[in-house]
This record gives sequence, structure tokens and C-alpha cells, in this order.
Amino acid sequence: MSRASACGGPYARSDACQAAEARSGAALARWDDVRVPDVRGRDRQMIPDGRLCSGGIARFAGLDLPRADWPATTLTGAARQSFRYRVSIPHRGGFRLYVTRDGYRPGRTLTWDDLEPEPFLAVTDPPRRNGVYEFSGRLPEGKTGRHVIYTVWQTSDTPDTYYSCSDVNFGASRSNTPIAVDVPPRPGPQNTAGPSAAGPSAEMLVAAGGGVALFLLFAMGLTAALLHRRRPTDPVPVVRA
Repeated sequence: MSRASACGGPYARSDACQAAEARSGAALARWDDVRVPDVRGRDRQMIPDGRLCSGGIARFAGLDLPRADWPATTLTGAARQSFRYRVSIPHRGGFRLYVTRDGYRPGRTLTWDDLEPEPFLAVTDPPRRNGVYEFSGRLPEGKTGRHVIYTVWQTSDTPDTYYSCSDVNFGASRSNTPIAVDVPPRPGPQNTAGPSAAGPSAEMLVAAGGGVALFLLFAMGLTAALLHRRRPTDPVPVVRA
């Protein structure tokens, strides 16, 4: 699960999310608004080191806290996964998923140099079938212990790029273990932006884009479901594995 959706959902009472709320307050309720306009691929120039998880947006600074106890999902490296993004409002754009380098230390703020230089998975305008975007890819090989999966969703039919951090733990294989990768949100063409921390096991929620919320569910082989919502006031549906 992404930090934004974890703290806006079932892990709100965890120590990490409580600390994030103390920093960001009510802003965390807008977990689907971590978006930045007019980046146009200049992510490293536009998003400062230490502020990657918040997209450099001050009101979401709680998501950047350097902690080793963010809710995390256990994964197995090199596993091939299918991803499904359910959408109610179609959008075009590209997804890039990065992972932190070997030796990453979760007790420090995340910087661009902490990430592998190339995404382990990238897809542009994935096909939409029966209301979902579908694509597959392989998780990075050789990773062990705590890491962050950093997702960049650059839309091509809006000016916004969305950012999110998902804390993961690469270890032994565990069945039916979901991982949610979060991407930020937007309501329109204009910019406006439980389980223990060791690992959620059955229900994952992720958001993306203001009036367009994304929910990713990586379950049963890390299958992800992505849902866009039209208004930030709409109830958030929960997808259960």
C-alpha cells in the first residue's frame, strides 16, 4: 500500500501515519491529490530530494518522514506479475515504477539518488479491457529487506504528473500478499495537487489524481485494480482480496 492511501485508510492509527498526520494534518485526507502540473518529464528538476513522496507539495510533507515503520508489503524479487487498473474515467498516459537501490536506508529521507536510475516497469497507454487497464511486468531481482517502490504517473491528456511511495519488504514468498502502488490525483484540468507495519496481507488501497482517485489492489499474484473517482467527496470503495 502506498503511504498516502495507508494513512488515509486502514492504517491511519499506525505510528508512522500518526506522525504523518501530526505534520500534515487534514491534508492527508486528500490522499488522492499528490499531483504536480506541468512537470513534462522533468521529475528530478521539479521534485526536490527528500520530498519525493509528497511530490514536493508542502501540505503532504508528512509522507516524506524518514521512518522504518511505514506499513509495508512483503514481496518476492523477480516474480512476474499482472497488473489491472480499473477506471471509470479513461485517461491516457504512462506509468513508471522505480525501486530503491541496494543499501537503501529507510531511516533517511528519500532522494533521487536512492532510486535505481531506470524504472523496473514502464508502460504507456496500456490497453483497456472491460473497464480496466492491463499490463504485466517483473519485479526487480536481487532485492532483499526494506525498499520503496516509487510510482510516477504522467498523464498525457491532463497537465498533471502523480507521485507515490509504497514501502515494501523483499523477503520470502508469501501467497495472496498485495502491494499497492500509489499515484497522485487531480479533479480537473487545473491544478489544485490494523495490521502491523511488517506487512498488510489482504486489502490494499491506493489513490491517484484529484477528482480522479486511483485504487490499486495487487492480490493473488499482485493483480492491481485502479479506480478513478469523479469527485473527492465520493465515498471510497474498498476492494477486498
